[in-house]
Amino acid sequence: MTLDRRTLIASGLAASAMPALPVRAQVGAPKPWGATPSKRQLAWHRHEQYAFVHFSINTFTDKEWGFGDESPTLFNPTDFDPHQIVAAAKSANMRGIILTAKHHDGFCLWPTMLTEHCIRNSPYKNGKGDIVGELEQAARRAGLSFGVYLSPWDRNHPEYGRPAYIDYFRKQIVELCTRYGELFEFWFDGANGGDGYYGGARETRRIDAPSYYNWPSIIALVHQYQPMACTFDPLGAEIRWVGNEDGIAGDPCWPTMPNHPYVQSEGNSGVRGGALWWPAETNTSIRPGWFYHSDEDSKVRSPENLIRYFDTSVARGTNMHLNLPPDRRGRIPDQDAKILKSFGDAIRASFATDLTKGAVAHASSERGSAFAAAKVLDGNRETYWTTPDDVTTASLVLDLPPGRPFDLIRIREHLPLGIRVTKFAVDAEVGGTWQELAVHECISAQRIIRLPKPVTARRLQLRIVEGTACPAISEVALFRSVAPVPVPAIISSDPTILSTAAWRIVSASAPGAEKLLDNDAKTIWTAPAPTAGKPVVVTIDMGTEQSVAGFSLTPSRQVMDGASPPKGYMVEVSRDGRVWQPAGGGELPNIAYALSTQRLNFTGGARSVRYLRLSFAETAVPAATLAIAGISAFSRPR
Repeated sequence: MTLDRRTLIASGLAASAMPALPVRAQVGAPKPWGATPSKRQLAWHRHEQYAFVHFSINTFTDKEWGFGDESPTLFNPTDFDPHQIVAAAKSANMRGIILTAKHHDGFCLWPTMLTEHCIRNSPYKNGKGDIVGELEQAARRAGLSFGVYLSPWDRNHPEYGRPAYIDYFRKQIVELCTRYGELFEFWFDGANGGDGYYGGARETRRIDAPSYYNWPSIIALVHQYQPMACTFDPLGAEIRWVGNEDGIAGDPCWPTMPNHPYVQSEGNSGVRGGALWWPAETNTSIRPGWFYHSDEDSKVRSPENLIRYFDTSVARGTNMHLNLPPDRRGRIPDQDAKILKSFGDAIRASFATDLTKGAVAHASSERGSAFAAAKVLDGNRETYWTTPDDVTTASLVLDLPPGRPFDLIRIREHLPLGIRVTKFAVDAEVGGTWQELAVHECISAQRIIRLPKPVTARRLQLRIVEGTACPAISEVALFRSVAPVPVPAIISSDPTILSTAAWRIVSASAPGAEKLLDNDAKTIWTAPAPTAGKPVVVTIDMGTEQSVAGFSLTPSRQVMDGASPPKGYMVEVSRDGRVWQPAGGGELPNIAYALSTQRLNFTGGARSVRYLRLSFAETAVPAATLAIAGISAFSRPR
């Protein structure tokens, strides 16, 4: 908006266009306000972008959650290349890698002697391989930090849910903390307890996670061996979950939280003035699933989509944690690698040149020469502009060199002093007129504002509109964004995956069922929840008669209030749309919590069909709405 003279005077803009006038200058640094980060948390904030690597038995079984009864002989990558994985991550501007050393199925990717359910008993390198060690070494050589994921749940271990398992789990932690050099993060998943193999028991085991694991002791154990490793994510850990797996942090996303067990609604946005420094990690996968599945080759996020993910994670002061699942070769798929490079090139080019170089800074108030306005331009995160203690709202103006259009504005707070700014605004003087460009809450580690179009301004102003203590701003920088090079989408590399391009919806229980066929996991079909005797039904015409061995169902991975995937299914098939035959049915295991694609074989093997009719009699958890993201099919049993 354009600001008139009355608004200028009220906001301090008019005064800010004049030289700064120090107000009761103070020499010493301000005292910290509220919760502040530890040394390890400060180091973690600097990582900003890093990769997740989900690779294990599930890669070879086409599952997301293995049951725990899988044979170690299934793990056999044909061309494992840790350097290719690391190079793909580094091309995307990632600064670290976290590997799933053990997922819920209990299979260990390092040659531990604590269990037989590990890589020692796989064909990979005749049992002499060590995926954890090989990837760790490749990351070190490339200058990337390394971390590990260790699932607290173990669906293979016979003692899970009993005291003996905790002893085993702690020994696993010690092995990972002592064998693979310095770790920057140790990741504990929140999935704990349920049905499993449990050494042949094949039963459901429930636990109370806080009391069973005694998380404070687990976190202390990690820090005993890895003092700089941040832990994720129970109460007492250094990092929290952002509350979804879509890669979307709240706006604002405060790094502070109350000192009580995690609440999802609080986790997404944080809590202003919370007692704990517990910043969010914003994670998602480059594909709909966490592990590689060939039927997702055509559903890889585009470079443009990853830019939007950057804007909803890094740009909101959180760390981006992007999952890159290797395929059955043990390499990042070629399509994914192309997309990662395009995204990384665009980010590097966008932030290569700070357009404030040569600018002059002045402020409405300064604490003294050691905390002058010019400190926001010196490129040093340890220096900052601040004001006397009693000045919690102030303004800082940059006189900019002419002819430098920008559309990215980056602002950082000096984190060791806590989160001091509650609300701020950014204005620009364009053609002699001041315009308000943006108003937001929370700066924190950084706030990157992307403007709808480039602006060429004579001056830029940061206004601290509301604060709890005098501000401490370490950086104000300007950049011009560079768009990523487009990477054309591909059809699945697996010829047994059937294209849905010619499919159409014949009938459905609710409108919008075309979203099931658009090959986009982000579009969701919803229907009123089924009731007794009235299932949700959708009928699909595949266009031509073809050999089909089964179908895939992808639930919504979005956080949706009052919505749930189906609990089970019944599938019928037809060649003419009139005579129908049953082709399978049953429960969709773990779908409400794993939220992963279900790949379901027809009973009796492949058959020649043209029409599919799917019925859902119940939601997985009580909900008013049933939600599904996609339906597809395959010609060979999975």
